[in-house]
Amino acid sequence: MAVIAALAWTLTTAQARDMGVEPGTMGMAVPLFLALWLVMMVAMMFPSVAPVALTWARGIARRSTGAVRAGRTAAFVSGYLLVWTAFGLVAYGLLALTDALVRDHPDAGPWIGAGAFALAGLQQLGPLKNVCLRHCRSPMLQLTRYAHYRPRARDVRVGLHHGLYCLGCCWGLMILLVPLGVMNVAAMAAVAAVVFLEKLWRHGPALSRVAGVAFLVLAALCLVDPVQDWLLPGLTTDGTPMEPMRPGEPMDDMGARP
Repeated sequence: MAVIAALAWTLTTAQARDMGVEPGTMGMAVPLFLALWLVMMVAMMFPSVAPVALTWARGIARRSTGAVRAGRTAAFVSGYLLVWTAFGLVAYGLLALTDALVRDHPDAGPWIGAGAFALAGLQQLGPLKNVCLRHCRSPMLQLTRYAHYRPRARDVRVGLHHGLYCLGCCWGLMILLVPLGVMNVAAMAAVAAVVFLEKLWRHGPALSRVAGVAFLVLAALCLVDPVQDWLLPGLTTDGTPMEPMRPGEPMDDMGARP
């Protein structure tokens, strides 16, 4: 899983270098966006979910061969990634809406950014975050209950359930990619680091609260002109509004505008 995460980071970095940071979906069609989103989730989330996946596979199949455990781990991860792929559709809708708003009303960018940071900050400090983070940090009790599930598709179901807890814990952090830019590698790395430390560091809950307060401060700073260029790269177009994709406009082989 570490090797797969490293490969995903390599692919994401290469793709981001070619695409740059622009508002919204950057003209990507839904299939291309979901493919890139899935690679991003593998890069960002695998380091923190790997211990849970391996604990489940080793615990439930401890008398099985390595190949069986690997297969069960893959099933767990598949269920987990299904959750984040579904959230990718929500993210695409938010980015498409942001794209339209920024293109038609450039002055709305700072307010959208302030709203995104404020929402992330409130989520970090809210009760749902605490419940989901507690599960992600100490999943053993829940994993023990999952052991009583019927064997058919059990591993996928466990991955789905854990993915939902993970989504409840991290969706606010992912929303930050709207103002920071969905293909902003530095922002992705920072979010991935926060996710990893929240779940695996002994001071993770405290870090979560500190991050929440910091996001609320950044929400206020989004309305200050001098910091908008570096704080809201995903909501600016360098003075050149993006043209909407017209029906019949040619696309490249990946489903994006050439």
